[in-house]
Formats: sequence, structure tokens, C-alpha cells
Amino acid sequence: MKKIILSISTVLFSIVFVQAQKPAYLNTSLPIDARVKDLVSRLTLKEKVDQMMYTAPAIPRLNIPAYNWWNEALHGVARSGPATVFPQAIGLAATFDDKLALRESSAISDEARAMFNAFVKNNNRAQYAGLTFWTPNINIFRDPRWGRGQETYGEDPYLTSQMGVAFVKGLQGDNPKYLKTAACAKHFAVHSGPEKLRHEFDVNVSKKDLWETYLPAFHSLVKAGVAGVMCAYNSVEGQPCCANTYLLQDVLRHQWNFKGYITSDCWALVDIYQGHKYVPTATEAAAVALKRGVDLNCGSTFPSLVDAVKQGLVTEKEIDSSLSVLLKIRFRLGLFDPTNANPYNRIADSVVNSVSHRNLARKVAEESIVLLKNDGVLPLKTNLDKYYVTGPNAAVIEPLIGNYYGVNKNMVTVLEGITGHVKPGSQVTYRQGTLLSRENVNKADWASGDAKTADATIYVMGISDLIEGEEGESIASSSSGDRLDYNLPSNQIDYLKKLKAGNKKPVIAVVTGGSPMNLSEVQKIADAVLLVWYPGEEGGNAVADVVFGKVSPSGKLPLTFPKSFDDLPPFTDYSMNGRTYRYMKAEPMFPFGFGLSYTTFAYSNLKLSKTTVEKNQSVEAELTVSNTGKVVSDEVVQLYLTHLPGGENVPLYSLKGFKRIHLAAGTSQKVKFEITPDMMKEVNEDGESVLNDGEIKVSIGGSLPSQGSQELGAPKPVEANFTVK
Repeated sequence: MKKIILSISTVLFSIVFVQAQKPAYLNTSLPIDARVKDLVSRLTLKEKVDQMMYTAPAIPRLNIPAYNWWNEALHGVARSGPATVFPQAIGLAATFDDKLALRESSAISDEARAMFNAFVKNNNRAQYAGLTFWTPNINIFRDPRWGRGQETYGEDPYLTSQMGVAFVKGLQGDNPKYLKTAACAKHFAVHSGPEKLRHEFDVNVSKKDLWETYLPAFHSLVKAGVAGVMCAYNSVEGQPCCANTYLLQDVLRHQWNFKGYITSDCWALVDIYQGHKYVPTATEAAAVALKRGVDLNCGSTFPSLVDAVKQGLVTEKEIDSSLSVLLKIRFRLGLFDPTNANPYNRIADSVVNSVSHRNLARKVAEESIVLLKNDGVLPLKTNLDKYYVTGPNAAVIEPLIGNYYGVNKNMVTVLEGITGHVKPGSQVTYRQGTLLSRENVNKADWASGDAKTADATIYVMGISDLIEGEEGESIASSSSGDRLDYNLPSNQIDYLKKLKAGNKKPVIAVVTGGSPMNLSEVQKIADAVLLVWYPGEEGGNAVADVVFGKVSPSGKLPLTFPKSFDDLPPFTDYSMNGRTYRYMKAEPMFPFGFGLSYTTFAYSNLKLSKTTVEKNQSVEAELTVSNTGKVVSDEVVQLYLTHLPGGENVPLYSLKGFKRIHLAAGTSQKVKFEITPDMMKEVNEDGESVLNDGEIKVSIGGSLPSQGSQELGAPKPVEANFTVK
């Protein structure tokens, strides 16, 4: 026994001795802060500055490999190796399912770790091969003209917060020591177009709009522990976002106590002196960005920090402070630890685009699809004599992937999905019929006549990232990716008219896109309309699942479809007056939260636990939701609050809760919501959240309670009032 004890003691002593011989930054038994401090102390000024670039180079003398901070995972690991391509972020938002968002982002981070492990074994330290992901985009989609709105979770601060928090939790994992990957909330703040002006545009925003609309999602993600925040290109109230004292210091660091890293958007520091002309030189831009809070430079400006130190514009101590924030993230990712110490290093590459992940991508797409119209033609049977699939987006992958996308060998188009679902003995024919955004050069029409001989026509139309997207990526856009024309390309409408003219058989419009668009003529002509967003690699199968009734559609619009841009303020006006369902008084084409089903739902028996509450009390709302139709389906139950009597600067409605439920035909379920004092608060003109005395209306239903929802087929909501004293 003594020998055993001595042997154990010897081993323990050996471990401690070996650890003690290592540099402190490699000693895993020490706290991270001590390890970071030790590593910083070993670096020269130039080495420190180099490590504050997104392309952090290797330091051979310390055996530190290179690391590239710029990685993307908006709806799957992007711009890297083969990976699962989930529906675009706006489609995920349409699910109103934060639990599903958590499952998706957990799958994405699994794939990211597996891919990173493989890259390391191959000594591949390239851009898009790392673990720091610059996602999610939680900007508010305040105006449908913005080409990047597809990257967001829509127009509502609460929905954006809930989906964003879930996504961050899945990306970062739940290990107490290690980050699975590092998420980053972007773009901070008040950023949603125009794309063409983003490098020079100065946003004027009221304190009320700032704190009621633009900042809540960022605050929620900071509270949830997001690792990073990316500052935006534009200026706010005269200061570039990446040199903005109020946003970066007063709010983010001091008021919210954010301890993570702040990165510039890519080449945004160049904008500080070239676009905004806030300072005259690169050296001054680097200095002001560092002093205001930027830790990492995606771009080319921070190397000037060496000169900034020499000129006395910044101190090396300030550089040490920012570098320490960055290194702490890398330590939390386990990048300085032995491989076997981090459980995430054991994730095998077999998870990448695995069957379970493909099935998950399909489920997300299914839940995201919004049924906008159905004249009783859907679902289709799978054994009709002839199906005709047509349209510019039926057989190509661009309408599946949106922007910031990944790739893999099996992208299922709508044509492939429909074809894979029909029974033997049925015919499926296909012609593109019309181009995406311009008239056919060859005017011979061999396509529209096929619809007359088919039992059903599936017309896949709409837009893609060729038309809408970021500044430089939408190659068919003449407006830097923004959509300044609300209408769909006229050739697509003309072709739809030809398909339906004299045709008594159903024509189903399957519309792709990531933003509101004028669907008035589509709604009038087609027998059924499905909005499928950019539905990812399994999009074709998901569309077919809905078309043929394997799944009842249950997606809800995470944004308002106005009838016209004339109903909106100018694109460059960031005031919320007249914008989104919360402040838009004009009746929309389709309201926020709207989406039909193959069944019908009824809401009844709303009961509030109190009709009068004190300011520290919550109210419980309970109601019954019934599936009154003949089809099993999901329903998204939505809770809205309205402060009475209302007024010019009081939201018409504010989403404060949602729950996705699953109901068999003919069954009912009780649904409960807790309305907390925080949910009852209003934001005043000074940007303060206050709980005032007064009456509050509770509205619960399957869509926004007003603005034409019932006329479009949404169930009637239930409503009740309570008073705060």
C-alpha cells in the first residue's frame, strides 16, 4: 500500500513539476487571466498589434500558430468546407420557434468544431477555418428595401431577441470552461441600409427609438453572454459606430458591463477617415477606435497603432488591455490547451451534413414556410396524372441559399423535391419558362401552354441573392443589393398571367426571397401562394412536404408586407414613425405574424389572473386554442400588449410572447403566458424604460390582431384588459 501511495505521489509531483516548467500561458491549472497576462508580457509591441488583426499571424518563437478571426455561420458554416445549409435567418425567424433555433445553432457549432479539428490536423489556418463566428445579425429589419434584411430575424425587437439568444447559446455551448464556438452580435448599432451609403451615412435617431427598437436585442445577447460584438460601418449622431463613445463605452462597456471583444466590421476603420472623415489619417483612426473600445480590426488600419504609440496617441497599456480581451476568447476556445483537454476536440467530422442535420434543416424549412393564400387547392395529391414545374427559381440553387451560405453536394431544388414525392404512374414535366429578372430574348413560348395540360402547375418565382443582398454580392442589382423597386420583375408576372389564362387547373405560386415584395398580382392570379424564403439545402423537399400535405404550413411572417413603398417613410429616415407593425397605420398587404394553415384554429376563454396589478406584480394570461379543422398542425400563439389610450408615440401593438403548439384535429390546449412588470414597461422620450399607471390591453391570437388579419383568414384573437396602479 505504501508503494502505491508513493507511486501516486510521484506521478502527482511529476505532473505538478512539468506544469511548473511550462510557460504560465500554457499552464492549464492557472486561471485564464493569469495565462493571458503572462502571454502578453512576452510579446513585443509589433507582435501585440499583429495579434489585434483579424489575420493574427503565427509567433514561431512561442509556438503559437496563426489564427484568422473572420468566420461566418449565419445559417450554417459558410464560405468554408462542405456543411449543412439551413434556411436563411429570416426563414428561421418565420418559425417563431426559439427551441428550434437552439437546435439549429447547436448543430452548426458541432459542424464548426468538427471542421476546425480537421483543419488543424491539416495545418490549415485560413480565413473561414476558425471558431469565431461573426453571427448572428440582430439588426432590425425596419425597411423592406434593405438587401441584407434577409440576414436578420425580422422587424420586431422581442422576436429578434428571443431567436438571437437561442442562436448564441447553441453556437457557444454549455461547457463551464470552454466555448464551443464564439458568437458575435452585429452590427452595433442602428444599421439597416442603405447599402450604397453605409461607409459614409450618419444616422439620426431619437433616444426613444434607440432604446425601444434598435438596442433591445443587443442588450439581450450581452446578458446571454455573447462573446463578441461587431460595430457597424455607419455613424450615429455624428460619430462612426466604431469610434462611438456613447455606443461602445457608455452603453456597451459601462451600462451593460460587456466583457467580451469588440471587432470592427471589415474595413470600417478605413471609413473613419475616408468615408466619415471623422479624423484625417489612418493612425488617428486606429487610435480613436482603440480608445473608444475596438479590440480587433477586420481590415488594414490597426498596424498603424505602432506609430500611434510612438506619437503618444495611445499607450501600450491600452493595447495590452484590448489584446487581453482578445486572447481571453482564444483561451476560452481552448486554442492554447492540449487537444485532449477540450471535449469539443472530440467531435468527429461525421457530423458534418449528417442525416440528422439534413433532417433538421428540412424541419426548419418546413416550419418556416408561410401559406399566404389557398383557394382550396392545397394540399395536392401525389398521384395526379401530370404535374408541371416551372419558373426561374425551380431548378437552381441560388433561391435555396440566400447570402452568407455554405455548400455541399446535395442541394435539393423545388423541381427535385416535387419529383421525389410523386407516385409512380404520374408525370412531372419542367421548363424554366422565364428568366429571373428580364424578358426572354427568344420570344417563342413553348412553356406556358404546358400548364393547360397539367393537373397542377407549381410556379417557382420571386427573387434571390442575385437581386438582394450585401453591397457587393448581388450581381443583378443596380442598387448595391438594396431593392428600391418593390415590384417583382415584370416578366415573372407576365408569365404567371400566361400560365393561368384560361386554365381551370390549379396554379401554385412558390415564392422565394428574403424580404417583403409586392405580391398583390400574385395573390390575385394564383390559386395558392407559398412564401418559402431561402429554404436551404432541403428546401425542395420541405416545399414538397407542404405542397403534398405531409406537413401543414405553420410559418408566420416576421415582418410586415406593406402594399407599397409609398406607405413608408424614406429609406434614409431611421425614425420608427410609420414603420413596422408597431407604428405603421396604413393597412398592409400582409400583417406581421400572419400565416395560414391547412386547418383552422379558434381562440377562446382568455382569463387574466388579475384585472388590477401593482407595479411589482405579474399577470398570468390563460386561454384555450382549438384545432377546429380536420388536419393536424402547429400553431404559433402570439401575445401582444397595447398601452391605452395610445397616442402618436405609443406602439399600436408590441409582441411580448409566443408559443408554438402542436394540435391534432378536433383537440384543444390551454396556453399560459406570464406578463411580467418588465413586459409592461414603456420607453419614454428620454429612452428610459418606465412602468406607468394605466390600462393595458392583452391580445392573443394567430397573427397581429388588426390590420386586416381576419379578412385574410387569420383566426379572431381574444382580448382582455388590466390596469396598472
